[in-house]
Amino acid sequence: MAEMSHLDKYKFRRDLEEIEAAAGRGTELVTVYVPPDKLISDVANYLRGEYSQSSNIKSQSTRKHVQGAIESILQRLKYYKQAPPNGLVFFTGHKAIGADQTAMVAYVLEPPEPVPSFLYRCDSKFFTEPLHDMLVEKQTYALVVIDQAEATLGLLRGKRIETLKNVQSQVPRKHRMGGQSAHRFERLHEQAVHEFFKKIGDLMTDAFLSRDLAGILVAGPGYTKEEFAKGGYIHHELMKKIITPFFDVGYTDENGLREIIEAARPVLTGLDLMREKELVQRLMEEIRKPEGGLAAYGESQVRHAVELGAVDLLLISEGLRKVRAKVVCANCGYTNEGTYDRDRSLGPCPNCGQERLAASEQRDLVEELTEKAIPMGSKVELVSRDSEEGDLFLKAFAGLAAILRYRVT
Repeated sequence: MAEMSHLDKYKFRRDLEEIEAAAGRGTELVTVYVPPDKLISDVANYLRGEYSQSSNIKSQSTRKHVQGAIESILQRLKYYKQAPPNGLVFFTGHKAIGADQTAMVAYVLEPPEPVPSFLYRCDSKFFTEPLHDMLVEKQTYALVVIDQAEATLGLLRGKRIETLKNVQSQVPRKHRMGGQSAHRFERLHEQAVHEFFKKIGDLMTDAFLSRDLAGILVAGPGYTKEEFAKGGYIHHELMKKIITPFFDVGYTDENGLREIIEAARPVLTGLDLMREKELVQRLMEEIRKPEGGLAAYGESQVRHAVELGAVDLLLISEGLRKVRAKVVCANCGYTNEGTYDRDRSLGPCPNCGQERLAASEQRDLVEELTEKAIPMGSKVELVSRDSEEGDLFLKAFAGLAAILRYRVT
């Protein structure tokens, strides 16, 4: 499955925030997850059953709202002969908008990964937890657990572990012998270990060399993992991706693959954060250069550079929530195109002072700038707030900056 683009990931996260902000006055928000292999007719039949059951709800308004939500989903299902490749997720119901008022909301998402199982839930909040797992970075890491008796190769994609190969060695166990027999056995033992390590190195080449890996984790009990990793058995290109230190685990089978993830979790998290730290630090280095170096920050500077095609790398905070909109005053006719905070009042008209401003032609700022930058050959990176640098980037630069190909005047 293709990795989500930065823009798709931003849109998906933004939509989730909007969905999660909705709250019902009672248990009247309906969530339905439809896996790709589920027959639409089966989903419809299930919902009709829930509609019948909802007639037992004592509260008239809650009963009306739940049945309205189910009817809305049933109507939308008519547009599908079968579920899309990744399935469907429906969020429908009446959200509270103040006092005793509610408003109907309906969202239909085609998620970035397959929906694992069918789910129907009626609650005061929409159920979004399975979708958050799909936003986890899907960088691929190679996994190797090894001792002299056994080795297992695997892959880590996001939170999913895939076992590729388990190999048992023919290395004889050491035992006590004396004299020449001991020396001969030691040579045979060393040769068997060498052949086993060589075999595992070759299997790693076959399994990993052609893959786009974020790194390779090597683990095992005792010192064997170091002997293997440092003994010249691993392809030189794969050696560049070995993550140190090596990790101690008690097993060298599939259980060992799960152990290595737990042992390496701080390192894996740190790698993602280090990449973000380096991006922000690179921006700061450019800013500290005479005349600002190859950096632009602030929306006006960045927008100008993007439109000129001067941006090499566009940096956007995941916390940025602004829209580009044309506003019109219904009182005096004042118009302006500008950038505004999402979900906040536009404030009074700067011309007449009346609270009569309304937005039209509204676009998400991140979408707008990204769609301008990509055709110009610019790269786009989203910066999280999980690191000190990422938090500083949002607060000090309003979450928007660029590293340039050349200076812009």
